[in-house]
Amino acid sequence: MTSASPALPVTGLDDLTTESRMIATPWSRMVRGIGLGQYPIGYDPVAAERIRHTFGLLAAKVPPANSYTLFSRLLADLILNVANPATDFSRVDVGSAVGSIVDAVRSEENPYYRVTAGSILMDAFAKLGLDHKLLVNEWMDFPAEILAATDQIRPDRIKDENSGRHGDYERLSACTAVFLALGQLGLADRLVAGERDHVREALDLLERIPAPFFRGRGGSMLLSVLSLLGYDEYVSGGPRDYLKEVLDHLDRADEVNLPPAFPQPMTEAFGTIYPLLTMLNAIAMSGRAEYLTYRKDRLAEAKELLGRIDPVERTHMALYYLVALHNLGRLATEVPDLDAFVEDVLGQWEHADPGANFFRNGIAYPYMIETAMVTGRPDLITERGLDRLVDSYPDLDRTELDRTNRPYPFSYALNMLGEIGEADRLFAPSARYGGRSAVAWVVDHLSDGGRAEGNRLYMLDHALVSYALRLRGPDRAETELFRSFRFRLTS
Repeated sequence: MTSASPALPVTGLDDLTTESRMIATPWSRMVRGIGLGQYPIGYDPVAAERIRHTFGLLAAKVPPANSYTLFSRLLADLILNVANPATDFSRVDVGSAVGSIVDAVRSEENPYYRVTAGSILMDAFAKLGLDHKLLVNEWMDFPAEILAATDQIRPDRIKDENSGRHGDYERLSACTAVFLALGQLGLADRLVAGERDHVREALDLLERIPAPFFRGRGGSMLLSVLSLLGYDEYVSGGPRDYLKEVLDHLDRADEVNLPPAFPQPMTEAFGTIYPLLTMLNAIAMSGRAEYLTYRKDRLAEAKELLGRIDPVERTHMALYYLVALHNLGRLATEVPDLDAFVEDVLGQWEHADPGANFFRNGIAYPYMIETAMVTGRPDLITERGLDRLVDSYPDLDRTELDRTNRPYPFSYALNMLGEIGEADRLFAPSARYGGRSAVAWVVDHLSDGGRAEGNRLYMLDHALVSYALRLRGPDRAETELFRSFRFRLTS
């Protein structure tokens, strides 16, 4: 097969920034909206026009009452104006634009998405090097407003196949996002210096997430962010060791008997390995290797589970596994032949049909692309595979479930193809789409007002904002918060 020979933004795992090591997977970026704009490049007017054009297509399809998409469009426009070296976008211009963006955030009725949007705005401010006094001044204290909004998020409000298993999962995820955003702005002391100890309150949410899968997956990112912020003593320095408590809960999965449900059938081992691998990365962030042998050999467990999930599921989990091992300083011992491992994972490039379903197969290709990217193997990304991915979206009309969830895999593809310099494929006219581009076709085939897609539409918003934020320039690769962090187990 002919290799596409894409221009990868990194040469391998050793080339990853701290942010990409902590928030390595597209799930965190596209679903939760954290870590957007990784792998920044120079300003590209063609890419900027594509982003604006796509938001224009969305504006024609989605009513202005959809505050989240409005927020995303306004924020992307601000980002592109600031990033464009040919535009004299002054501090006054930024301040004027921020007013409309803040209004859109405040108009979002769902408090979880209001917090998510506010956190993305603050993160973008930090990455663009904008003056945060435009968000904290005599007229408003936007960070305080967004932090306070986490109190309005109620448990078990997610209506999906896992209803009743989430508990305070959404509130925990929102706290993670806003804690990281405040840290990016240099305001992390607010979390512990006021009348309330927000860090302790967030940690206490962990025991109010009943399903081990969600406690592990959501908790791991909160624990990672607290390590990044320097609050390790809150995690394990007091009377409770929250990291151990999460591991204990994962070990009690059979007793708790709340296995995760997935939109397409997955093996039982998939639901077990997923939170374990995310917790391995949290252990790496903590810098404490003793957690790897707490009660059992966690790396041996991960390897055994990886052997039990099927090949398509392995395309999802390989990225989590490799990045966690790299951050733990255990990659060479656990995967002595990295090339053979990655070649085996990418072997599904020719077998898995990305149009067979939106989740299991639909996001497998983006995961394979990212795995090849972070391990420095562009030769494994083929022309045929990329064409197959780009042409797959009409196939998701097979079922109502796949059709309404189409923005899910499409956002992953837009994000990943942008990172490897292959986004042209999604924006070019194609016979597969009747002479239109894949982007135009997907937006045109959204339901009336985007109502059926619901929050899946927001994943497309995240992909576009992330694309815009990447254009800020390589000189703004990481904020001081990430630059100053060290993975202690690899030094």
